[in-house]
Amino acid sequence: MVFAVREGASFLNARNFNDIIIDSSQLVVLTVGMTFVIITAGIDLSVGSVLILSSVVAAKVMIALSGTPQNIANFQFPTQHIGIPVGLLAGVLTGLVCGILNGVLITRLQMPAFIVTLGMLGIALGLGQLLSGGTSVPNVPPAVQSAIGLRELIALDLGGQRVRITPPVVIACGIALIAAITLNRTRFGRYTYAIGSNAAASRRAGINVNLHLVKVYALSGLLAGAAGAMDLMRFGTASVGSHQSDNLAAISASVIGGTSLFGGIGTIGGSVIGAFIPTVLRNGLVITRVQPFWQNVAIGMVLILAVYIDQRRRKAEERM
Repeated sequence: MVFAVREGASFLNARNFNDIIIDSSQLVVLTVGMTFVIITAGIDLSVGSVLILSSVVAAKVMIALSGTPQNIANFQFPTQHIGIPVGLLAGVLTGLVCGILNGVLITRLQMPAFIVTLGMLGIALGLGQLLSGGTSVPNVPPAVQSAIGLRELIALDLGGQRVRITPPVVIACGIALIAAITLNRTRFGRYTYAIGSNAAASRRAGINVNLHLVKVYALSGLLAGAAGAMDLMRFGTASVGSHQSDNLAAISASVIGGTSLFGGIGTIGGSVIGAFIPTVLRNGLVITRVQPFWQNVAIGMVLILAVYIDQRRRKAEERM
């Protein structure tokens, strides 16, 4: 509302609304995975770095399978019809592997999720930097962006301005819908809530808590990998200089959306709505020409406020 009052038409227009929707797509996917983790009373600090690593792996595999080194040097991609889908799949699988490793280390070694995922944050980011040489990956087939990431699937007319629905937006909506059904209508979802509410009671009820936690962290990693593939689709390159604070944004979005850091409470719908808050903050700060360094400050403050509200809500429920 502050941005709308201050900037007026610069903020409240169809084009900016379209930008917010597209920019939110990756964060929605990350937040969905984070929601499952937090409902189990866990945390995954590695999602931003896993996104980066997955994007770099996807780009490298894509380039390697899209032509010979000489082809690539001449910016020709004769086999990109193979390289692009295999590369995107490699990125998603990279995220899955990272998620499984997180889950196994947490359950088998009985290590705190905070420590394990913090370690994975460093490992994934370091591997991404090693594979990319610390810079954006060049010579990615441009079709991954032009024919997929920026492809206009649906066009809507709002006030004489064109609103585009692109594949990343459709993917994010599909993932959110499937996740909502899974969380509310399946045994997997019921186990997730049960473990977050009381892990010991869940074990006594016959739930294999360790196996389920591995699955939850694997899901978070898988979706971080999917977000990495989406990032490559949108920008046509893999960059290691961005997304390092996406873990903070995903946690903020989930908590803002009503997911309790104490576990056992949360919805996908709320988290999806929450995912728009960090994006709107970033968008509004850019429009108001605030230095980009303040964006993380704003998101951090929102997270602290959301956690404070969650604690107050929890204490109020305990008194009832």
